[in-house]
Amino acid sequence: MSESIDIRTLDATLDDLVKRLLDARDETGRWQGRLSSSALSTAAAAFALAKVDPEKYRALTDGGLRWLAEHQNTDGGWGDTIRSASNISTTLLCWSAFSIVERSNTFSHTIERAQSWIAAKAGSLEPAALAALLDAKYGRDRSFSAPILTMCALAGRLGEGRQAWQYVQPLPFELAVLPRWLFAAMRLPVVSYALPALIAIGQAGFYHRRPRNPLTRMVRGLARRRTLRVLEAVQPDTGGFLEAAPLTAFVAMSLAGSGEKDSPVVTGAVRFLVDSVRADGSWPIDTNLATWVTTLSINALAAGDKGLDDGQQQKLREYLLATQYKTVHPYTLAAPGGWAWTNLPGAVPDADDTAGALIALCRLGEPDKRTTQAASAGIEWLLDLQNSDGGIPTFCRGWTNLPFDRSAPDITAHALSAFASWLDRLAGPIRKRTEQAMHRAVAYLESAQRPDGSWVPLWFGNEAANGQENPVYGTARVLLGLNQVAGQGAGLIRRGCEYLFSVRNGDGGWGGASGVASSVEETALATDVLAQTALRGYDNDLAVRCRQAAGSGARWLCERMEAPGGIEPTP
Repeated sequence: MSESIDIRTLDATLDDLVKRLLDARDETGRWQGRLSSSALSTAAAAFALAKVDPEKYRALTDGGLRWLAEHQNTDGGWGDTIRSASNISTTLLCWSAFSIVERSNTFSHTIERAQSWIAAKAGSLEPAALAALLDAKYGRDRSFSAPILTMCALAGRLGEGRQAWQYVQPLPFELAVLPRWLFAAMRLPVVSYALPALIAIGQAGFYHRRPRNPLTRMVRGLARRRTLRVLEAVQPDTGGFLEAAPLTAFVAMSLAGSGEKDSPVVTGAVRFLVDSVRADGSWPIDTNLATWVTTLSINALAAGDKGLDDGQQQKLREYLLATQYKTVHPYTLAAPGGWAWTNLPGAVPDADDTAGALIALCRLGEPDKRTTQAASAGIEWLLDLQNSDGGIPTFCRGWTNLPFDRSAPDITAHALSAFASWLDRLAGPIRKRTEQAMHRAVAYLESAQRPDGSWVPLWFGNEAANGQENPVYGTARVLLGLNQVAGQGAGLIRRGCEYLFSVRNGDGGWGGASGVASSVEETALATDVLAQTALRGYDNDLAVRCRQAAGSGARWLCERMEAPGGIEPTP
């Protein structure tokens, strides 16, 4: 494929994209986006409502089940979105949800097809086979396997009575009464943001299968009321934990299934689920990603110096300043200074959104004193989050027991970009700390680079790639960060670029990994970072090759814009 691109075509495509992006703003001038409806969320929400009051919520549960039946994949399973390949986690939850109406035979064909798919993957529908398959998938991390198996047990998919719960590993919910600063050292079997699941699912397991050890039985029995009060204290006003239907539904079904239907926590969770159902009967994973989408949009427009006048920039600046956390977060005990993915009360501050907000604030015109103070607080928040290995985790420092809590290359690189954006405006001790943190972050990224030159991200995978990883996304994100650090990481950058050159497809675009079909998301990221690298002056040979590869990527994107479907998102 030709690696040249007509500049007029490129300009016209950019103008079209800018118009689309500006037209996508809501009435406040911000971006909210729309998350895909989720089979996982819909199954969990419908089942939770049925566990609380099957008659009162029959219309919602029936609507959810109809939506699931209509969006079952042709192979009998369900995936993360309606365009995603079937996976065992979502399919087990959907199969369990249909237990609500199994006796009526209303969805018998849907259930039979799901059972056939599961049996083909697990070897049978025997509870031991299902539990073993999830154990193989998730390992020691109970953040996902415990909720799935709990719903299966509540639905009768793992057998009857106490015996069904032998497949659900007990969660030590009694630990929730301890000071939360101890949690990182206790190496809990769930991730840092899953405290509600630890409590509710742990209580369900205790209710249905009391431990044989009398001391453990006594301690957990005494902790039930206290941990419910902890759960009530961290529940946001909307009732939705993390603004997420699945987590909220797992809490509701677990408590409702263990004699706590009248708990204020269940009442709040049900209110959130009722309020967040869509007109077609489905639920999304999260309410929205308004802050994340807004900062992405600001940074995209700023990169091309297009689209936002002074008044619009000021409105967006005010939004970001207003959504920065000013007090200690009641859920994770995160210090003030960070940002979350949305402005809704169920969210928690995290490194990725904080970095995105900091970069956006830097790009919204010359910062005033208030903006600079907010940015300093955000930088300090990221500095305090940095792990001893030099990397940046998502939510909490020091939680290194499970993959989703460890330092991550993509998060670290994003923080590196945020540090670099504000470094020249920092002074005194915080500037020195930031410079030191940047050196440590680069050292971490060096240790995390794979032999082929790639980096694997934490949060964004690709279902078509081996292991559902997305090294193209991860590598592009890391290179974007390293490009902001003058004089550091030149060797890492060259090896990362070599990786991107090696996995470019014959059509000029990139997929998530070698051999994966080209997609808009990965091609845009790879094109962006290679174009930036070409301008950095590392050496002439690298610059030429980056420019050529970026040209082919830009050409692919322009042609894709003109094709049917255009810039449809990839699952």
